[in-house]
Amino acid sequence: MFFKKKADVGEKHGVSFINGEVTFQRVALNVYSYVVDGVLIDTGAKTLQKYFEAFIDGADFDQVMLTHFHEDHSGCASYVELTKKVPIYLNEKTIHYCMQRANYPLYRKFFWGRRKPFLAQAMPDTFSSRSATWDVIDTPGHAFDHKSFLNRDTGQLFTGDLFVSERTKVVLAEESIPEIIRSLERVLRHDFQDVFCSHAGFVEEGRAALTRKRDYLLELQHRVFTLQKEGNTAEEICKMLFPKKYPIITLSRREWDSLHIVTSILKESKEN
Repeated sequence: MFFKKKADVGEKHGVSFINGEVTFQRVALNVYSYVVDGVLIDTGAKTLQKYFEAFIDGADFDQVMLTHFHEDHSGCASYVELTKKVPIYLNEKTIHYCMQRANYPLYRKFFWGRRKPFLAQAMPDTFSSRSATWDVIDTPGHAFDHKSFLNRDTGQLFTGDLFVSERTKVVLAEESIPEIIRSLERVLRHDFQDVFCSHAGFVEEGRAALTRKRDYLLELQHRVFTLQKEGNTAEEICKMLFPKKYPIITLSRREWDSLHIVTSILKESKEN
């Protein structure tokens, strides 16, 4: 299939990381896992298993926290379950789903592999690592089970897929922009310093970056409502706001699409 794969490992502010990347034609997708104070945050993708398994083998941790159930974050959880015998925590909403054979579109299986079933425990509201106390923050929007993790002692915030980029251009069909805005506002109420994203890596001046993303989405939401009041359809609004067509739209058969940004905003407005 001419997929290119690679991974880099490193350390930033006391946090060890691996960043794995899969490239096919013009589409490059990556994902991070982090280890800090005996905690493994996310397990990487099955298709990158040789890299993530080597990272897991060499890492020192005694518990696993999954930001959400998506296969690029939970793909090697079964390997941890088999080899490490440590608890794996996940939002209770998706524990049963992850106990089953993975079921998601073919292109995602090509990029991320087929996640094997694994058994997780219900995510607590707070947890303790070797030398710190952590807050578990509900941050749905990208995924309905999404969580972010804040180390109270260091001020380090692990945001999963809440951030990714400041100016969102495409989203999954099930994503909700209004929900993401609320999640950003929720984390911004906390006191944090460093931000570690599962796709952007370490985010410089993380609080400012999250604030800019929140403000961008609020402005985007306002523009969508304004264009709708002028009589434009969702498709017309999308063409005006997002004239560029990204390769992932075609590759995913529109599971990823700029149109979902517009429709998620209009959907909540209609429901309210």
